[in-house]
Amino acid sequence: MISIDELIVGFDKGLRTVFAPARSTRVTPGEDLVDAEMDDAQRSLAAALMRVNHAGEVCAQALYQGQAMTARDTAARAALEQAAKEETDHLAWTERRIVELGGRKSALNPLWYAGSFAIGAAAGLLGDKWSLGFLAETERQVVRHLEGHLGRLPAEDHKSRAIVEQMCVDEARHATSARQQGGAELPAPVKAVMQTSSKVMTGAAFLL
Repeated sequence: MISIDELIVGFDKGLRTVFAPARSTRVTPGEDLVDAEMDDAQRSLAAALMRVNHAGEVCAQALYQGQAMTARDTAARAALEQAAKEETDHLAWTERRIVELGGRKSALNPLWYAGSFAIGAAAGLLGDKWSLGFLAETERQVVRHLEGHLGRLPAEDHKSRAIVEQMCVDEARHATSARQQGGAELPAPVKAVMQTSSKVMTGAAFLL
């Protein structure tokens, strides 16, 4: 049973994720690189791609917080909370890069957070093996998504590329950790629904 205190803490985390500047515990990848000269079109594309990545990190925070709140096993909860902690670094990195590129965050972030938190909580209620399996599959899909962005980012934008490359490393590690913790392989139809939902979110975040 989820306590009132847990709900209050969860609500506070949600407000901080969506509205407060994120703080990283690690140095931003590529921080010491010189920002390359790019034309307006290149900077606009890079900013839009980083906005999508930032929105994805908002979703990740919500998913893991929802899953951790409904997790039954302490080890599973610890794995989810550790993943969420590292995702906070990603949130800070992408937010900082958006500002540097003169872009903006997604106006739909509150919607992304609310929907993802509900999905995460529901996954947690299905049991820890399914919740961890959901985490593993989510991270595998995120890695593929980030690899796609590496192919679309301007070649000159080394700072953004350094951030995305480190995010790929972290997300792959989260997927492996979730599998080692006992995460179950999700059915193919569930994976397909997740992929479709991700395409809708990324498409909307790219524009809005």
